[in-house]
Amino acid sequence: MANQLDELNPEIREEGLDTNVIVKKIPAEVGAGSKFFEIMLWVCGIIPGLVFLFMKINAQKHFDQLQQKIQRNASQIDNYLEQRVMVLQNCARLLDKAIDLDKSTFENIAKYRSGNVADVDEARNEIGGQLDTLSRGINVAIESYPDLQAHKEIADAMQQNMYLQREITAARELYNDTVNQWNKDIFEWPTKKIVAAKNGYTTRIPFVASKEIKEKAKSVFF
Repeated sequence: MANQLDELNPEIREEGLDTNVIVKKIPAEVGAGSKFFEIMLWVCGIIPGLVFLFMKINAQKHFDQLQQKIQRNASQIDNYLEQRVMVLQNCARLLDKAIDLDKSTFENIAKYRSGNVADVDEARNEIGGQLDTLSRGINVAIESYPDLQAHKEIADAMQQNMYLQREITAARELYNDTVNQWNKDIFEWPTKKIVAAKNGYTTRIPFVASKEIKEKAKSVFF
């Protein structure tokens, strides 16, 4: 059998490749075969049936614990986002007389923090992107007004902003690792997939870089 990936005869994509996360939740589903499998275990004897039942209980416990871990990871991101909002709000007040900031951004952030959103994970990612855009706008404003660069409070605020953004990136990576574990486990047949299908579990969407960050990454820096 020939190598599936041959480094000596590669397919070269000269134009490069820009990838994006597909925002689609895939449900865990099982067919009649899985039902037949469970029935046959009980037909073969009470011991195989009880063993599989015990395995399903453990699988449910695993998913319950994994969901709590995802919640903890998400809460950590929220904490850093909240701190970053406060830092940028303070900085915005200092710059208010110099630039025209998008007030609707803070209104959307306040809506998210109040919990009045349909999809929390999607809203969290959207707010992160809005903060990136706002941070970029503040940086541009500071560059446009040289006198502001010497303002100690503004400099301190922007330094805190950079620190918090690094912490958010690290927290998102931890969240994505846990989400990846969840997405893998719900399709692990037979036990975990059967339990996941029974509970209506779906894959979760990982965090992705905002449009602002992607466009900035393509810029010429030197």
